[in-house]
Amino acid sequence: MTDILNIAAALLTILFGCFGFLAPRYTASALNLAPTTSTMGLSEMRASVGGLFVVSGAAALWLNEPLGFAMLGFCFAGAALGRGVSLFLDNPPVAKVLVFGGIEAVLAVWFLFGNLA
Repeated sequence: MTDILNIAAALLTILFGCFGFLAPRYTASALNLAPTTSTMGLSEMRASVGGLFVVSGAAALWLNEPLGFAMLGFCFAGAALGRGVSLFLDNPPVAKVLVFGGIEAVLAVWFLFGNLA
């Protein structure tokens, strides 16, 4: 069962990454980050929201080792932590932070607790 959940969660990671990688304008708009004065934000979407997660998810699948999947958990834990800190310091849209942060937290918990013995 762990193997199936690892594969499904890694594929979900790749799918989420594809939005940032292939559709940065859509992703930026969904995250309230639409570029207004520069297109550098689109580059950041493709890099940090897209390519990072596409390649991380693909690498975990390719390596097919518990530590590879656990590393995805650390990535998602960092993203969820960043969103949590943002709630206190930045006054972002709470609903979006809770939805995206909740997804990241669930994936972090799965990847970490499901793969670290």
